[in-house]
Amino acid sequence: MALTNFGLLTANQKIVWSMDMWKNARNQSFINKFLGNGPNSLVQHITELKMSEKGARAVITLLADLTGDGVAGDRTLEGNEEGMQTFDQVIRIDQLRHANRLEGRVADQKSIVEFRGNSKNVLSYWMADRIDQMAFLTLAGIGYQYKPNGALRVGSDLQYLEFAQDVAAPSTRRMTRWDSTSGGLLRNSTTGANTSASVTAADTPTWNMFVQLKAYAKDRFIRGVSNGGGEETYHAFLTPQAMAKLKKDSDYMANLRYSQSKDVNDNLFTGSTVKIDGIYLHEFRHVPNTSGVASGSKYGAGGAVEGSQVLFCGAQALGMADIKAPEWDEKEFDYGNSQGISVSKILGFLKPKFGNIYEGNAVEDFGVISCYVAN
Repeated sequence: MALTNFGLLTANQKIVWSMDMWKNARNQSFINKFLGNGPNSLVQHITELKMSEKGARAVITLLADLTGDGVAGDRTLEGNEEGMQTFDQVIRIDQLRHANRLEGRVADQKSIVEFRGNSKNVLSYWMADRIDQMAFLTLAGIGYQYKPNGALRVGSDLQYLEFAQDVAAPSTRRMTRWDSTSGGLLRNSTTGANTSASVTAADTPTWNMFVQLKAYAKDRFIRGVSNGGGEETYHAFLTPQAMAKLKKDSDYMANLRYSQSKDVNDNLFTGSTVKIDGIYLHEFRHVPNTSGVASGSKYGAGGAVEGSQVLFCGAQALGMADIKAPEWDEKEFDYGNSQGISVSKILGFLKPKFGNIYEGNAVEDFGVISCYVAN
């Protein structure tokens, strides 16, 4: 078995392997489905750095609505123009790396090509999975030291990424909980939501909850994602367990049957995604939940209620900086007896916030509402 050329890929060959790995990762990533280049995207995708006085930075721009009322009739407009308010928010970027290494020739007994192929597959899945985890933790405002199921990570470096320090809890007017007893969303106007500590086992998702979340989002001027026909749509993300509870709600099932397209090729009804009344409902395992948390630290007054954080999203709910192509590197160890492959990617996440003119200029999450429910 000739191993001497393992680490001697040309620069072009390395680009091919890295881009193939990234293509596989993008295809496997759930959050990738929601990326868009402009402000009319659930996740605004920043691929280039913007030059500023502080150097090159990844920037997401939020545009505030105009506050003035204009002029009437022939009254003078010149000199009474209103400037547009924009808020540039910097997405910190950092490098995330991982690698595979074979023990040695005797232990492996496989070709170099097979090792490359298998390594590409597992590293692609790893990259896609960690991107999804960080995206949903950022949206939910949960630190990277935790897994989406609430368990504490052991020996993880994710919390040391530069953009990890910008993860922020849901803002006061962007968090609420579902209360099945009153059939309404509960939120304390001063301190924020009656959140996870107030959830009871009966507070499982219903269609009524989503109707109220949509109304709440519109009342707070959270923009939906506009489609070609001018309709604004919202995206709600639930855990599989929360979706299972929702499917037991008779109102939800009735609305689902009514809204379902007769066209079997309609892509709105493929997989686990449905659209009802301008709301896309998505089921995904990395939506934050309590399945990995010990009893006593879950939801509810006694910490024993299994729950999750439903994320109701409009436009620009999340910003993702995706800078440069990934790097693919190969290296030999121990005189060619052992081989290793590493990949690295420069990226970053940010949940945008700005001083909302409709909230008395209070700083609020721009495009996402967190709703705490029982599973």
